[in-house]
Amino acid sequence: MDDKLSININIADRMYPLRIDRKEEESIRKAAKIINDKVVQYKQRYPSKDTQDCLSMATLQFVIQKFDSEKQIEYSAVVEELERLNDFLAEFIEKESTI
Repeated sequence: MDDKLSININIADRMYPLRIDRKEEESIRKAAKIINDKVVQYKQRYPSKDTQDCLSMATLQFVIQKFDSEKQIEYSAVVEELERLNDFLAEFIEKESTI
């Protein structure tokens, strides 16, 4: 059974027909809404700019946020590993001091 769905997504006043998995529909619609909300914010802040400029600025902001999130994930993994090593060393030192 084909679990695909055809939808139309409006991004920055343009319609985009998409064929997606049904399970992706909610996240795709949410993403389009977030993009459109950010474009509207830029249009209000910079009324002399056209939609393309606002869409470009929104895209730039989202990519910067993505990079920042990836850095946080990398830092989190390093911190977790350091905490694991710290626990290991603390146990080792404790065992050695009882000998």
